[in-house]
Amino acid sequence: MRGDAGLVAAGAKREKPDARDAHGRTPLHVAAYGGRHRAMRALVAAGADPNALEKDRYDIVTIAAVANDLPTLREALKLGASARNVTSRYDGTALIAAAHLGHAEAVRVLIQAGAPLDHVNNLGWTALIESIVLGDGGARHTDTLRALVEAGASVNLPDREGRTPLALARRRGHAAMADLLERAGAR
Repeated sequence: MRGDAGLVAAGAKREKPDARDAHGRTPLHVAAYGGRHRAMRALVAAGADPNALEKDRYDIVTIAAVANDLPTLREALKLGASARNVTSRYDGTALIAAAHLGHAEAVRVLIQAGAPLDHVNNLGWTALIESIVLGDGGARHTDTLRALVEAGASVNLPDREGRTPLALARRRGHAAMADLLERAGAR
């Protein structure tokens, strides 16, 4: 059996490594969805764009972050994919997507890779705000919020209605999050 790399290398000689399917996915997107690291490496070596966006505007970093697939996330970053890309129909980032889902370790990996901490998506929310507004206030989302606060994300940047992260946490009854924000200087 040739394995992923052999099949990709053979196919890359006949096809463009960034060919698209009906959903705008390249072979690299499909490999990332499947956590196929050897295939990802072979595709990038054959010229695949590690920052390409598919039809829903996901890149391989966002795919891995949403799936909370840390090995694939690290591999994507190692292959040259950027944690700074603006992705999704919400003009967000992989960091925002991971924060909204409470994927604290993915958030830490993205922060270390230079993800923009205070990027505001088209809903008017940052990663910090999404961890509160779309989170459940439990341990995973509180840990995610902690990672963002410790990295220096703004604890006072309001949403487009002028509501601060602290006001949003209090309004939702997320006491641990509100306490964490207060200790970080949130108003």
